[in-house]
Amino acid sequence: MALAKAKQLVSSNPVVVFSKTYCGYCNKVKQLFSQLKVTYKVIELDEESDGDEVQTALAEWTGQRTVPNVFINGKHIGGSDAVVAKHQQGELVSLLAEADAIPKQSTQL
Repeated sequence: MALAKAKQLVSSNPVVVFSKTYCGYCNKVKQLFSQLKVTYKVIELDEESDGDEVQTALAEWTGQRTVPNVFINGKHIGGSDAVVAKHQQGELVSLLAEADAIPKQSTQL
């Protein structure tokens, strides 16, 4: 059930961040996405009644148990380090643009 919920969220949103409200690495990704004006869905696992089950399902699906667990255009990106690395390498904005998750002018960043 939790895996189906996670897959449904990922398939119905261009950008999904599975997060926890107290997680500094999660906040780093959310701040970056806010700076880039990304339209994204956040699931705060510590506020979901089935958050532990969803996190376990994500680990089985992606091999990653930690948060943030980021998906763009249905593709698993990884955690904070992976997102920041893609941004530093100039790949993040194009991934977000392909997902129609950022305003057109943001592609100039």
